[in-house]
Amino acid sequence: MLTTVHIIGIILTVSLLLAVSILSGRKVKDAKAFTTGGRSGSWMVCGAILGTLVGGQSTIGTAQLAFSFGLSAWWFTIGAALGALVLGLVYAAPLRRSGCSTLMEIVKKQYGRRAETVGSILFLVGIFISITSQLLSSSAMISSLFGASTTLALAIGAALIAALVLSGGIKSAGAGGIVKLVLLYISSLAAGVAVWNIGNGLTGIRESITAIYESPQLAAMNDITCAEDIHRRYGTFLARGPLKDLGGCLSLTLGVVCTQTYAQGIWSAATTRKAKRGAVYCAALIPLIGAACTLVGMYMRGHYVTASELAAMQAAGEHLPDGIGVMENSLQAFPTFILAHLPAWLGGIALGAMLINILGCGSGLVLGAATILTRDVYGNILTALRRTPRVSLLTQTRLSIVLLLLLALVMGHFMQRSFINDLGFLSLGLRAAALLLPLSCALWLPGRFKPQAVTASMIAGTVVMLAAGMLALPGDAMYYGLFASTIVMLSGLKKKNTQH
Repeated sequence: MLTTVHIIGIILTVSLLLAVSILSGRKVKDAKAFTTGGRSGSWMVCGAILGTLVGGQSTIGTAQLAFSFGLSAWWFTIGAALGALVLGLVYAAPLRRSGCSTLMEIVKKQYGRRAETVGSILFLVGIFISITSQLLSSSAMISSLFGASTTLALAIGAALIAALVLSGGIKSAGAGGIVKLVLLYISSLAAGVAVWNIGNGLTGIRESITAIYESPQLAAMNDITCAEDIHRRYGTFLARGPLKDLGGCLSLTLGVVCTQTYAQGIWSAATTRKAKRGAVYCAALIPLIGAACTLVGMYMRGHYVTASELAAMQAAGEHLPDGIGVMENSLQAFPTFILAHLPAWLGGIALGAMLINILGCGSGLVLGAATILTRDVYGNILTALRRTPRVSLLTQTRLSIVLLLLLALVMGHFMQRSFINDLGFLSLGLRAAALLLPLSCALWLPGRFKPQAVTASMIAGTVVMLAAGMLALPGDAMYYGLFASTIVMLSGLKKKNTQH
């Protein structure tokens, strides 16, 4: 139950992040500082990436997935960590040598304005889906904590994201990310330790899961027929199948590499060495948060049922066992655990950290999308029309942020019943399907591919991935998107004697 102590802790925690954001935002004097952050050190780079990479998916989403599929939920944060590692060790140096400030600017240098414009539009679709996902995550937190309607909670979440990002751009995300890093570790590790103690370790958690599935109706609803099914579902890392779980991990890894927001963290560093080190720090820290959230989700499965599960049990004539709680849905696993099992003062800090975690991730994604919209889409349109902008680039970026949040607010209103995790996987996979090959070839194989084929490969990868998802083909839809993108890309390979 939410108490006054919880509310005070939440308000103080959110206020701390906003104060850091506003103070750091005073250093923003032009558009370059707003979007690339100046000359950041390794921990500021880590904070910038972590502040947007570890969002509602990595915490609330991981606990929710662990509630249904146990240890395999850890793949989300493992994939995110691998993505940060690849971004730092493989892509940081060539990205910084490119002399560009957006990923699409790199594509434009090699393949022309048309490829840049098409890629930017496709890329924005993927990022916009993720923005909506974070907005839905924030509304879930706000509505469950304060009892606000979903529509009002969406509006509050959008307003808080706007306040965070408009106050200082990537500098805000970096400084706020460092504060969030500390708060996330306090709350996540505290929750992990609490789970380990009250759940009697991993063995005790598994025993509680086995016990709760003694309910025939609950077992039937979750496709559990024997003890081996429980072990396969909660005690293995490939509960949903190797293609599905490893595909999800791959989507995260490649999606991180192809996301403007995380690249901005790399560009914000004072040196390439600091950029690499910041990304490595981020990669080392993320899995620990995922492990704690996975344990929380598994513990909650052994001690809670959802409202729909309870209704089905009662309809079948079953009674709720003693000591088993009820929550509205599995998305509330982490917040419910904090409210029920952590001291109120620590729970307030943890809930506030989770909220700003979501808001920080959303603000970074919005900033990245706004940068692409102003420079790669709107800028190209003005160039084609031979017109000059009437306002500064900084003003364009800030207006774009407001526009994106308003559109996400409308989209979120009509997608209140969507699965947040599905939106996140789709978003990251679409980014990789559209941009991974064009970006990589522009950095390491310049001049080797025809611009028309590159543009077609972006479209093919996106369309095929969406089709594979709609048709529910085996494995992860991104496999199909990357395959299609590769085939089309290779069709445009130039012969060596035609290179200049």
